[in-house]
Amino acid sequence: MKKYLLLLILFFSQLYFSQSDCITAIPVCGNSDLSYTSLGHGDVTEDLMGCLASDENHSVWYTFTIATSGTLTFMITPNVNATDYDFGVYGPNQTCGALSPPIRCNYDGTDGPTGLSLAITHPTVTGRLSGFMNVVAGETYYLVVDNWDGSTDGFSLTWGGTATLTSAFTDPALTPNPFVPPGVAGPTPDSPREILRCALPTTFDFSTLTNAIINGNQNFTITYHTTGNDAVTGDNPITAPITVNAGIIYYYRIKYTDPANPTNPINGCFQTGTFKFVQGNITARDATIYACNNNNIGTGLFNLTTADVYSGNVTKKYYPTMADLNAGTNEITNPANYTSGEKKIFVKVTTTDGCSDTAEITLKFYPLVIVTEASLESCYIETAITTAVFNLTTATVSTLTNPPKKFYPTLANATSGTNEIGNPTIYIATTGSVYVRVYSADGCYSIAKINLKVLPPVKSTVLKDKTICLEDKTTLDAGGGFDGYEWSTGATTQSISNVGVGEYWVKLKTGKCYTLQVVHVYATQQPVISSIDITNNTITVNVNGGTAPYKYSLDGITWQDSNVFSDLPRGEVKVYVKDFYDCNPIDVQVTVPNLLNAITPNGDNKNDFIDYSALSYKKNLQFIVYDRYGNKLYTADKTRDYRWDGTASGKKILTGTYWYSISWNENDKNNTQTKYSGWVLVKNRE
Repeated sequence: MKKYLLLLILFFSQLYFSQSDCITAIPVCGNSDLSYTSLGHGDVTEDLMGCLASDENHSVWYTFTIATSGTLTFMITPNVNATDYDFGVYGPNQTCGALSPPIRCNYDGTDGPTGLSLAITHPTVTGRLSGFMNVVAGETYYLVVDNWDGSTDGFSLTWGGTATLTSAFTDPALTPNPFVPPGVAGPTPDSPREILRCALPTTFDFSTLTNAIINGNQNFTITYHTTGNDAVTGDNPITAPITVNAGIIYYYRIKYTDPANPTNPINGCFQTGTFKFVQGNITARDATIYACNNNNIGTGLFNLTTADVYSGNVTKKYYPTMADLNAGTNEITNPANYTSGEKKIFVKVTTTDGCSDTAEITLKFYPLVIVTEASLESCYIETAITTAVFNLTTATVSTLTNPPKKFYPTLANATSGTNEIGNPTIYIATTGSVYVRVYSADGCYSIAKINLKVLPPVKSTVLKDKTICLEDKTTLDAGGGFDGYEWSTGATTQSISNVGVGEYWVKLKTGKCYTLQVVHVYATQQPVISSIDITNNTITVNVNGGTAPYKYSLDGITWQDSNVFSDLPRGEVKVYVKDFYDCNPIDVQVTVPNLLNAITPNGDNKNDFIDYSALSYKKNLQFIVYDRYGNKLYTADKTRDYRWDGTASGKKILTGTYWYSISWNENDKNNTQTKYSGWVLVKNRE
């Protein structure tokens, strides 16, 4: 509360005290130039001391604070050269009412410019010029300028040297935005700004200019004045609308006040500017604006409000034709989102005081984004051979250099901009198509189609599984027409030779893709001699397994198609068998037993029994006797020593012919079953 009270005191003190007193000295903002006409000596008759050891005449007081250390000069130039101005500089860091004699002072008594010069070293004084000052940042000084002659022609004050003065206008933290002067520039750089009005004189509210001038900078205020002196001192501000006329110069004063620090040396820092009112109608400018003809649909979305047809606070109305504009019909009600093809529309620009003009806005399309349909091929994924991984970004769909792109799975998605493909560099898909939006630097786009082709596995039609003898070797041939071969053996040829039983693979290259094909070399299934039937001296070899037809041999050299061998000698015989593949034959040892066709079991120890105990070394040997009706009469096994003496159930059988069979398993790895059948005549005594 005390801060705000102090601010009010400082504010009202400027209303009651003239700037011709030290206590109401005008703050100098930065190294800005000033002009002023002093009209008196203020309310307090200051003791100027030093070379100005006389009372004030027509004087004005300034105060300034050093921002950066260095040398400081200034020049006081009368508006009319035949005017005698004097000055004194007090400080540093003194207070009004307790000032020491000036540290720089000039009271030459002649007319013309006066001030401090870099060419003169203090305390030397050369005529109306004194030596420059070496100043340090943070120091505050007072400067009094006194008009001895008492004329009302005024003067200008300019600054020089390497030092700078404090200013709120050069601190980007305080003035983040540029101040915007009112109106438009005049014919020369020194001319007042010009505010156009359709009719003059007119009543004008100056406060309507404030927001635009301040442009968002905080803690700055603006006052408007009718004289330059008032603009410098802040006196006599215009506080209500007044009648303005052409050619009269008005002044505005921008002042900074630190709300948190009433003693801040830049408080009261100000800048001034001038403007005047000029009668005349406004002139609107024709303009051209652009929009995207996306995907060449023939229309674009135009923002008509961006057309630069006039600068300033005006109302704009847009019409499709000049006839509509003149009649005030068919106004475009959505100018910021106007859908149209290339054509011209018309705008009426009207100021707040009724000035108006019309302009033509040409609607044009940005250059069309030219795209072409593209195709991509990619090798199949082994675990899902109908799909492949595609890098969509590699598709050449435009001649633009690295244009932005967005990819979509369908044309509908690409048109609506929905369901964008998240990672187009690893897009997994089947054979088909996707779509891409290709953008230009203007933000326009066209849609291109990308055809996707999954390159399927290409296998050899001639490479087949083989079956060979276990002891053999073979050749595997993948066939011609491939771009490369890589076998599991390390070979890179079309075929590999001298390979045995096993599993092999080959990578077949077709273009940029490889297909892995597995091939087997199987061993043949060897035939098995399942059983041998022996009848007298004839044997029949029974075979299964392997691949028919079979070949049979007794010596492994001479082969026959029949499985029957006749007229064999009694005793051991070896039988050989091989199948279609002609591999190493299998063999089995066969025993053709001695034949005994008659016994006379009469106890004379001659032909009393049939004895096959000589075959007892065979596995599962069994000797069975049958009558002519096939009834089993006797079994001669190990317990009966494989003998039969013509009895059945302990009794002699009747004289007659009987059948018998002998069966066993050969002592080979297959336990070949062998069966011998024969007959015997039994003669018993009655």
